[in-house]
Amino acid sequence: MIFFSGGDGRSWIVFAQGSSGGGGGSGGRSVGLIGGGGGFWASTAPSNVGIAIAVTAMAGLALAATVVYTRRGTLKSPWSRRRRKHALLAKQWKSLFTPDGKFTDGGVKFLKKVRSGGVDPSIRVEVWPFLLGVYDVKSSREERDSIRAQKRKEYENLRKQCRRILKQSDTSIKLRETTGSCSNQDSEEFSQVLDSSGSEDVVSARLSHSTEGGTPEEEDSVHPVCNVGPQTSDSLLEGDGEKSGLTCEDASASYSDSSDSDSSGEIDSIPLFAAERTEENDLGDHAKENSSPSETESGSKFRMNEDFATWQRIIRLDAVRANAEWTIYSPSQAAVSEIKARRFAESVGLKDYDHLEPCRIFHAARLVAILEAYALYDSEIGYCQGMSDLLSPIISVMEEDHDAFWCFVGFMKKARHNFRLDEVGIRRQLSIVSKIIKCKDSHLYRHLEKLQAEDCFFVYRMVVVLFRRELSFEQTLCLWEVMWADQAAVRAEIAKSTWGRIRLKAPPTDDLLLYAIAASVLQRRKLIIEKYSSMDEIIRECNSMAGHLDVWKLLDDAHDLVVTLHDKV
Repeated sequence: MIFFSGGDGRSWIVFAQGSSGGGGGSGGRSVGLIGGGGGFWASTAPSNVGIAIAVTAMAGLALAATVVYTRRGTLKSPWSRRRRKHALLAKQWKSLFTPDGKFTDGGVKFLKKVRSGGVDPSIRVEVWPFLLGVYDVKSSREERDSIRAQKRKEYENLRKQCRRILKQSDTSIKLRETTGSCSNQDSEEFSQVLDSSGSEDVVSARLSHSTEGGTPEEEDSVHPVCNVGPQTSDSLLEGDGEKSGLTCEDASASYSDSSDSDSSGEIDSIPLFAAERTEENDLGDHAKENSSPSETESGSKFRMNEDFATWQRIIRLDAVRANAEWTIYSPSQAAVSEIKARRFAESVGLKDYDHLEPCRIFHAARLVAILEAYALYDSEIGYCQGMSDLLSPIISVMEEDHDAFWCFVGFMKKARHNFRLDEVGIRRQLSIVSKIIKCKDSHLYRHLEKLQAEDCFFVYRMVVVLFRRELSFEQTLCLWEVMWADQAAVRAEIAKSTWGRIRLKAPPTDDLLLYAIAASVLQRRKLIIEKYSSMDEIIRECNSMAGHLDVWKLLDDAHDLVVTLHDKV
C-alpha cells in the first residue's frame, strides 16, 4: 500500500496485493485506488475496502495535523500575501473615533490596520498628520483644530520671511546690475529680515522642533557652509568609490547640466558630499576664540545669508526638474489653470519654467515655497538635493501648503539625519543594514568583505531617499505609510504594551526601512555571490531594482528579519 498526496489537495492510496506458489507457481496481484474526490476500485477484494477507508482517514488526519502544526510554528508576517488585509477605508476610519474625536482605543487598532495594509488614497489627507506626528494619537478634535490653526500661523510667518528675502535679493541683483558693485549690504539686509517682526513665532516653532527627538542640539553636527547634500552611491559608477568634494558653484553648475530626471529610476540627481572640512573647522574655531561677540554674530548672519542663497538656487533647480508621476494621484492639482500656476511661480521667484505644463509649474512652485520655509525652520540642515524627492509625494496628497509643510517636518525628524555633512546618520543606518546581513547570511557577508563592500555603501541611495527611486509612486506611499505606522506606534509606546502580547512577536521598529533595504539585498544574494566581483557591479544591480520590486513581498521579508533579529541588531 502506498499513500500519495496530490498537488491539487487530493489524497490517493494504491494497494498492491499478491500471492505466489500454488500449483503452477503463478501469482495473482490486484491493484486498487482510493481517490479523495470519489475513489474507484479495480479488481480488489471487497474485504479490503474497509481497511483502505480507515487508512485513508488516518492519513488525512495526520496530514491536517501536520499543516496546523506547521502554521502554528511559523511566524507569519502581517504583510504576507496570504494574510494581507485591505487598506484602511473611509468607513473604517470614521468608526475608530468617539464623538469628541478621540480614538476609541488610543490609536492601537488604527496603527495595526495601517501597518498591515496602508491607507486608502481617499483619506490620506486626514490620516497622514497622525502618522507623521503632527497630531498626537490621543488628541481630541478640538485640540487638533487648535494645533492646526497655530501651525498655519507659524508657516505663514516663515513664508513672509522668505518673501522678504526674495524681495531683498531681487533688489540687490538689480543694484549690482546697474552699479557693477558687490558689498556686504546683502548680509545686513538679510539679517534685518531674520530679526524683523514675526520672527518670534518662527523661533518658537524651531524651539518646539528642537525639543523633540533627533534634535540638532543633541548631536555634534557640523553646520554646512554649502549644504549640497550627501554623496550618492550613483556617483561611484563613474569613479573609484572615493568621496569627493564639491563646491557650491560646482554643485549648481553640474546639476543644471545633468539630464532631465523625469523618470524616478534615473540615478544622477543626488549630488556628492561636500568635502571634509576638518582643517577649516579648526581654523574657524581658532578665529572664534579671538573674535568679539559682535563680530561672531555678524559672521554667522553673513554665513546664513550665503547658505540661504545657495539653498534657493538649488531648490529652484530641483523643483523645475521634478517629475510628473504624481499627477494621476492628485486630479485637482493636475487641473490647475495656467494663470494660477504662473502667478504662484512668480510669487516664489521660480525661473526657467516655460517648457513645463501648468500642473508641473504649480507643483514646482509649491516645492519651492515649502522647501525654502523648511530651510529657515531647520537652518542646521537647510536644503540638500534629495529632499524634493521626499516632499513631492507629500504635496501631491496634502493640498494645503501649511499641512504639507508640517507633515514634511514630521517626516524629516527621522530623515533629516540623511542630509548631515558629518555623515553620522547615514553611517549609522548603513552599519545597521550591514549588521542585519551579517546576522542573517554569513556567506553573503563574507563575499561582501572580499569585495570590500561590507559597509553596504551600495544601498546609499535607498537610505537617502527611502526607496523613492526604487519603487513606483503608489508603492512608495504604501511603504512609507507602514513605516510611519511603526514609528507612530513606537512614539506612542504602543509597541511595548500591545504588540508584546501578540503571539507573532513582531514589534514595530523605528528601523523598518533598514530591514526592508537588507531584505532587498538578501533577495539577490545568489546573483551577488555567483556573478559580482566588485562593489560597482553591486551598485548597478541595486540601481536596476527600480520598477522591479514587490513592495508587499519586500515588507514580508523585512518583517521576517525583524522577528528574527530585532533583539540582536
